[in-house]
Amino acid sequence: MKIDGDFFRQDVLKVAPQLVGAVICRRLPDGTVIRGCVTETEAYRGQEDLACHASKGRTPRTEMLYREGGHSYVYLVYGLHWLFNVVTGPKDVPQGVLIRAMDKPLDGPAKWTKAFQVTGGQNGLYLPASDEIWMEEGAHPAVRTAPRVGIDYAAEPWKSMPWRFIAQK
Repeated sequence: MKIDGDFFRQDVLKVAPQLVGAVICRRLPDGTVIRGCVTETEAYRGQEDLACHASKGRTPRTEMLYREGGHSYVYLVYGLHWLFNVVTGPKDVPQGVLIRAMDKPLDGPAKWTKAFQVTGGQNGLYLPASDEIWMEEGAHPAVRTAPRVGIDYAAEPWKSMPWRFIAQK
């Protein structure tokens, strides 16, 4: 069953751990549907969070984070890799969940997007209504927390926030 829009309109710190175990579904251009179970997420919470793209304010790049929860926020990092996030919370409150890893094993945010053929063309999709990428309810594994990774640019306490959520094996 698809995850509905009401779920995504909650605070990112509630959504991010609950997305661990969810299933991402991607319909490829040839009609094939592939699926993967989310095993790791990270939460980014608003303009006050110095690790969040929205910490620099509203820009053309971050505009998607200001939409209502349930939209995809896909961006290019290092000019090489597409990363996929799910916007959460109400409109104009910039929050998002980075999908870091899946069970294939696709143990990195760029590995799974490459395998699922995710590009900037999927930026801005409303996942509950999309037939291109959507999320379905899945198992609810035990989840452990850890600090987010790859955010050395962020000052404390943001750099050390335990906002990374990982399925326990």
